[in-house]
Amino acid sequence: MILVTNDDGINAKGLKSLVEVAAQFVNVIVVAPNEGQSGMAHAITVKTPIRVHKISYYDHITTYIITGTPVDCVKMAIDRLLPRKPDLLLAGVNHGGNASSSVMYSGTMGAVIEGCLNSIPAIGFSLLDYGKEADFSAVQHYARKIIKETLKNGIPVGVCLNVNVPSKPLGKIKGIKICRQNRGVWREEFEHRTDPAGNDYYWLTGTFENLEPLAEDTDEWALKNNYVSLVPVQFDQTAYQFMKKLQKWELK
Repeated sequence: MILVTNDDGINAKGLKSLVEVAAQFVNVIVVAPNEGQSGMAHAITVKTPIRVHKISYYDHITTYIITGTPVDCVKMAIDRLLPRKPDLLLAGVNHGGNASSSVMYSGTMGAVIEGCLNSIPAIGFSLLDYGKEADFSAVQHYARKIIKETLKNGIPVGVCLNVNVPSKPLGKIKGIKICRQNRGVWREEFEHRTDPAGNDYYWLTGTFENLEPLAEDTDEWALKNNYVSLVPVQFDQTAYQFMKKLQKWELK
């Protein structure tokens, strides 16, 4: 059984493309937000009720929409909607990339990491194209390969996969590059605006700054050079290399 979710909402073309691939393997169940939840990272709903509706959306595929975040979708699926833990969790296909530090903000990867926390093999798929009518055929091609190998070989407990695909025709993509997460940062700018009533408000904008533009082992380099980036991600964020130095601090 494969659980499929996303952060762009039930009507996203990327979700449909991933469901089509997943359905080629085993039974699929979809649990997705009823509307877009981009940028929600690992957020959960705690102040308002979560409502769940079973809908007829895909032929022969059980589908639920919920009024919550991507992580809520995974939690609800595991606790209430599925007869058992899924064999695999897939999230996406996200409309837009989730490489480098975007992993920290991504609702897609939030769902994936929640699956990982629950010892479920999990993969996030993203396409570097924000358009609603983006071409997902290249993602489907590589998703099929990665899903097949994941079901065959498994993923270690505590590890999940982050897959990003360039917005290129399939014939122009050079293949899959296994790489590490790039060190980069979003330089946010809060643009000041005024509404029709004369009230001030701010709109988040910004640009991504790549701090390792020449590092050929990173996801950003792979994508820039027309490779699919495949990064193994773990939720244990302990800085083990710093622990010995910390032990030398005079903390007693």
